[in-house]
Amino acid sequence: MAASRNHPAIRRVAIFGGTHGNELSGVFLVKHWLKHGGEIARPGMEVRPFITNPKAVEKCVRYIDTDLNRVFDSQSLSNDHAGKVPYEIEQAQKINSIFGPKGSTDAYDVILDLHNTTAHMGATLILENSKDVFTIQMCKYIQKSMAPEPCAVLLIEHPGVKYATTRSIAKHPIGVEVGPQPHGVIRADILHRMRNVVKYAVDFMQYFNEGTEFPPCSIEVYKVLEKIDYPRNDSGDLAGIIHPNLQDQDWKPLNPGDPMFITMDGKVTCYEGENTVYPTFVNEAAYYEKNQAFAKTEKVTLTAQSIHCNSI
Repeated sequence: MAASRNHPAIRRVAIFGGTHGNELSGVFLVKHWLKHGGEIARPGMEVRPFITNPKAVEKCVRYIDTDLNRVFDSQSLSNDHAGKVPYEIEQAQKINSIFGPKGSTDAYDVILDLHNTTAHMGATLILENSKDVFTIQMCKYIQKSMAPEPCAVLLIEHPGVKYATTRSIAKHPIGVEVGPQPHGVIRADILHRMRNVVKYAVDFMQYFNEGTEFPPCSIEVYKVLEKIDYPRNDSGDLAGIIHPNLQDQDWKPLNPGDPMFITMDGKVTCYEGENTVYPTFVNEAAYYEKNQAFAKTEKVTLTAQSIHCNSI
């Protein structure tokens, strides 16, 4: 393992809620912190709660024109648009001007982007870069703080892919996904888990800034391999639904021959892969429009060298 790596202090942190306007735990918490910010305030840091998609929040819908969590690409963020610009692209440009620009030294250090899922995923952290030592260390700290309650880490990194998520503006982006919770609903237990994740994240950054050295670590993560669609007929309509044996089994092994889907007449589609995989986002309501029944993942281990702050 390499020697300890120096990192600059974390000075600017954003907490996003309402990227999807009907995912209400993040909306509720951010609105609370906008009025009562002492809970997330930490010495020497700006911690800024922010409602990212206010029109969608007002209407309690996922989005108005297009998914805000998919439009932080260079083309969308540019001003080179002909005709009427979708609301979420206008909003993305505004967010980028406040918290970015994306990819620049002026961008916020950390963005925690708060989401809910209808899938049975529990508390989940989402990484976009397997080489981001600081974020890996933060995930490890959050996992240890949440124990014995599990907190999975999902790695969505793919070679050559530049992510266009809302949080991708930051130097160290991290998604916070907590479920199961129906969209448009708040559950106290789910909100409590999300609140704890945010607390532990800002605690970690405070301890880091104060000079705590975090030793080398490793974490087990679930790396996305591919997204699996539902069976469909010639018209593109659903021809099968999630099998009862797979429903609510996020992060559990899916072995060759295990059932995945079942039709109205009882025909079962089984997993035909050669290796055990680990489904997640199983039967997520918002992903029907994205032709995704679940994401197939594999377990991998990420390592991080020790880190300490070089600007106490």
